Amino acid sequence: MENPSMPIRRLRDLRVSALGLGCMGMSMAYGRPDKREAQRTIDRAIELGVTLFDTADAYGIGENEKFVGACIGRRRERLVISTKFGLLPNRLTGLAGGIDGSPSHCRKSIEASLQRLRTDYVDLYFLHRVDPKVPIEESIGAMADLVSAGKVRYLGLSECSADTLRRANAVHPITAVQSEWSIFTRDIEQSVLTVARKLNVGIMPFAPLGRGMLTGSAEASTNLSLLDFRRVMPRWNKQNLAANLLLVHRIQEMAAALKVTAGQIALAWVLSQGEDVVPIPGTKRVQYLEQNVRAVQVTLPPAIQQELSQMRAAGARYPKNSPTRGETTAD
Repeated sequence: MENPSMPIRRLRDLRVSALGLGCMGMSMAYGRPDKREAQRTIDRAIELGVTLFDTADAYGIGENEKFVGACIGRRRERLVISTKFGLLPNRLTGLAGGIDGSPSHCRKSIEASLQRLRTDYVDLYFLHRVDPKVPIEESIGAMADLVSAGKVRYLGLSECSADTLRRANAVHPITAVQSEWSIFTRDIEQSVLTVARKLNVGIMPFAPLGRGMLTGSAEASTNLSLLDFRRVMPRWNKQNLAANLLLVHRIQEMAAALKVTAGQIALAWVLSQGEDVVPIPGTKRVQYLEQNVRAVQVTLPPAIQQELSQMRAAGARYPKNSPTRGETTAD
């Protein structure tokens, strides 16, 4: 049942809550997770009207899908599950080690995902990264076969270029593009956003909180745990971090004036970019989930909106040669 306090938006023909929940951090990347708190976070999200839950087979090498499937349980029919295939995790580090967008890998991946998620179908199935060795028409063709078979309802692409999106949509309608988009990261605005809107493709921004830095939290900037993958990301090196924290400080000043949090300002900015935009901020704690959800009620004054739109982060999103960089990365 939809919560009237949570607005509903559309990703093409798919109705979802205006804010989704990114579940990756419940299994990997941002320090050691607390499984009980993560489960409470999913439960609370459902209570607050969140219907879209995003995972991937690469997160925790399948463990995140298992966790999400177990947490959702019997509530599955009224929720929207988004998952992905194509990134190959390194078995030692758990981070991305390669890409496989081949039809055979697609068919194998969906069967494993369905089993882990404890479901007969996935609502939104993404190609996690475009495989440069496989024509996009072949990858999308295999994904379209899954729609015909009833194993997938809608298709998506993550971190694709505008040209790839056009070619993919010509094979089968693409429901959503998932790309990093935040006050700090604006690659999608260069060309992908225009093409997506021309084709009626919805936008699912991940990392709308700048991987936590935009919240102003010390744990997300200067006090990273040894298990946190942000330690190797360029925006967290000493020089870039200093420049980025100056911007965060300015956002905190804005937040204080509006009596909201810095994170709520960051989410409100992304939400304000259009009714076809459904951010999926990730969190594994109820406290931060509740803060994030309240962002749907925040309206930014025009002067603040304009100032935020001029901001950009210092430093690249990913290390060079990382498979996760994707086609939209301009740095």
